[in-house]
Amino acid sequence: MRVWAIANQKGGVGKTTTSLALGRAMVARGLRVLLVDLDPHASLTRAFGVPSEPPPPGVVDLFGAPPPALESLLRHSPTEGLDFVCAQTALATLERRSATQPGLGLALSQAITRHAGGHDAILLDCPPTLGLLMVNALAAADRLIVPTQCEPLALYGLAGMVRTGEMVEKSRQRPLPASIIPTMYDRRTRIGRDTLAQLQDEYRGRIWTEAVPVDTQLSNADVLACQVFSGDMPGRAMSAYTRALDWLLAEEQAVEEAA
Repeated sequence: MRVWAIANQKGGVGKTTTSLALGRAMVARGLRVLLVDLDPHASLTRAFGVPSEPPPPGVVDLFGAPPPALESLLRHSPTEGLDFVCAQTALATLERRSATQPGLGLALSQAITRHAGGHDAILLDCPPTLGLLMVNALAAADRLIVPTQCEPLALYGLAGMVRTGEMVEKSRQRPLPASIIPTMYDRRTRIGRDTLAQLQDEYRGRIWTEAVPVDTQLSNADVLACQVFSGDMPGRAMSAYTRALDWLLAEEQAVEEAA
C-alpha cells in the first residue's frame, strides 16, 4: 500500500484539489483510495459535504487513548472506491496536547500500519503549517507530493517544504522522495511562464515536466469530491492531473526496479 503526503508550507497552492484529483485518477485505474484530511480548516471534509457541527468522527480520534481503528472512521464518497476520513477543528488543539502526551508524532503512522481497510493508496491532505499534523504525515508517508503554484511567492514555500522533507528523511532514516507538481499555471502570463521555467531549472529531476493549468471546472473541490462522471472527468486540469499520476507511478516503478 502506497502512502503519499500532499504537502506544502504555503497555503493556496492546490493541496486539497491535488489530493482529490490524484485520488480520482487512481480510482479510474481500478485502485481503492483513502483520502485523509489533516487540516483543521477541513477543506477536503467540506468538499464532501460533511458539516463541521456536530464534529464528525475523524482524524482527531486517532490521537486518543486508546485510538480507534482507522477503518472505523472512514466514510464512503459518491465515487466507488474513493473513501475519506474527516478533519475536525479540534485538530488545532493537538499542539498543546503534545507537550503532555508523548508519542503523538507517530499516531498516524501507527494507525496506518494497523489499517485493514483494503486500500491500495492513502493520500494525506496536509495543513499548510509545519507542526504536529504535518510531522505525522511525513513520518507515515513513503512519498512526499508537493503542489506548487506557478507564481514567485510560491517558490519560498516550496524551498521550505523540500528542506522539511529532507530533515524528516534524515531523522526517520528511510527514504522520503519528494515529487513536485506545478499547479495553477497560466501560460498567457509572462510571470507564470518565467516561474515555471525557474522551477524546472532549480528542481530538475524532481519536478513534473508539465504543469496543471488554471481551470474554472476545478475551481471548487466539491466537483471532484461529490460529482460522479460516467466517463472521463472533464477539464484541462483533470487531464493534466491524470498525466501527472502517470509520471508519479512511472517514477515509483523506476525506483522499485533500481532497488
